[in-house]
Amino acid sequence: MNKKLAAALSGGAVLVLALSGCGGDDNEKLDAWAKQVCDAVQPQAKKITTANAAIQKETSDNSTPEDVQKADAQAFQDMSDAYKAIGAAVQKAGAPDVENGEKKQQNAVKELNSISSSYASLKKQVDALDTKDQAKFADGLKNIATELDKLSKSGSDALKELEEGDVGTAMAKQASCKSASASASATKS
Repeated sequence: MNKKLAAALSGGAVLVLALSGCGGDDNEKLDAWAKQVCDAVQPQAKKITTANAAIQKETSDNSTPEDVQKADAQAFQDMSDAYKAIGAAVQKAGAPDVENGEKKQQNAVKELNSISSSYASLKKQVDALDTKDQAKFADGLKNIATELDKLSKSGSDALKELEEGDVGTAMAKQASCKSASASASATKS
């Protein structure tokens, strides 16, 4: 059961990957924008990766419900904070210098804030689980894993849209986006 939770969690790291692209053109304004966003995303990507690892570590069958609850609650809080910080970074960077840049930026910020709220909600649910009753606790975790699975499958459309074309190209050139992408993909194994 806990393995399902761990598997669902690793999907969260995929969203961070949406913030790194690939390619070649030159646009100084866009490069500066990409650098600002990538530099801000990198520490948050690490935070998400660390949170995923903490949950996977505590989902082994010999962990007590209290340990699992504590680890999961902290990880969900960290993920919520990280996505909120990424949203703030994209907001602060302003609209990228591309067609419909403002709309793409606002959609991505909205999406990142929504993901942040979803993780905050999962933290509340984990905090509310009854650790004294193993069966109830397992059922509660199962429900959380289902919601987490939905969360990891949805919610990256606006991010994908934001990093299409020239924006993705500019982000791909940033060292900090490359390392954010590498650390996020390492958690997918």
